[in-house]
Amino acid sequence: MYAVVEIKGKQYRAEKGAVIKVDRMEGETGTAVDFASVLMVSGDTIKVGAPYVAGASVKATIKDQVKGDKIIVFKYKSKKNYRRTQGHRQQYTMLAVEEIVVA
Repeated sequence: MYAVVEIKGKQYRAEKGAVIKVDRMEGETGTAVDFASVLMVSGDTIKVGAPYVAGASVKATIKDQVKGDKIIVFKYKSKKNYRRTQGHRQQYTMLAVEEIVVA
């Protein structure tokens, strides 16, 4: 059984026991979170919401707060002596999916 859930404006596939890497969320490690914005649930039958499935939710626990790989942004314009280098590391939250509740 899996569900497609919307978290912070993005869609993720959640299965029981899976670990999902989402954009950074506030909260301490071990905090339980509940997402009611479930777009689809697949099990014995497939339920698709309009836009959300009524009575469905995904329960998860914050496992860790991590940083992604470093990305180098390099801007360059030829013959103009213009060069700019900038780095970026995106912050993520690791969520451990505990269960998918369908009413």
